Amino acid sequence: MKLKKLKYYLLTIIILMIAAVIFADLTIEKSSNKLIYNNVSEIPYNKVGLLLGSSKYLKSGKINDFFANRITAAVELYNAGKIDFIVVSGDNSRKSYNEPLDMQTELMENGVPEERIFLDYAGFRTYDSVIRLNKIFGQNNFTVISQDFHNRRAVYIAKHFGLNAVAYDAKDVRAYNGFLTKVREKFARVKVFVDIFTNKSPKFLGEKIMIE
Repeated sequence: MKLKKLKYYLLTIIILMIAAVIFADLTIEKSSNKLIYNNVSEIPYNKVGLLLGSSKYLKSGKINDFFANRITAAVELYNAGKIDFIVVSGDNSRKSYNEPLDMQTELMENGVPEERIFLDYAGFRTYDSVIRLNKIFGQNNFTVISQDFHNRRAVYIAKHFGLNAVAYDAKDVRAYNGFLTKVREKFARVKVFVDIFTNKSPKFLGEKIMIE
């Protein structure tokens, strides 16, 4: 009898988890549909672009395509006059790992002036990056720069907090390179609703930074 109840509870938990993943995924997709762009000529102008961080290298030592493609997208927007400044928001939780600095270096090598780049070292999560862009960098209107699946989550978070965000899609990564990332994304979308429901705050806030 106990075994039967245990199986029932486990089945219930599995069904609820699947339902949560489907709900979060469909809600974020539907909510962000009209705010995602992949044509630089069509996307509206915003003063600031929020470039979401990524590691520069894979464990194999090769360049991470997610990183490289986001840099390309950010440079495209800047060169097209669609953004004037770029806030690079990523993880710098240890001295040997610095997403914002790696991205800044790459942006500068691609012609973006240093004074046009601001670094957010406390963008440990997309949720934190979006909120910090508003609370720390004072932006209510901005353009998110990442891959499509990631952009949609960021735009949904911004929309929830009453911020006006659009997103520009960086080129996606081939399936065998990005499969695990996209699986994690499904659960990250569920986590968004948990964070919103619990009114979670970013890990760090701090002093405000003027972009000008």
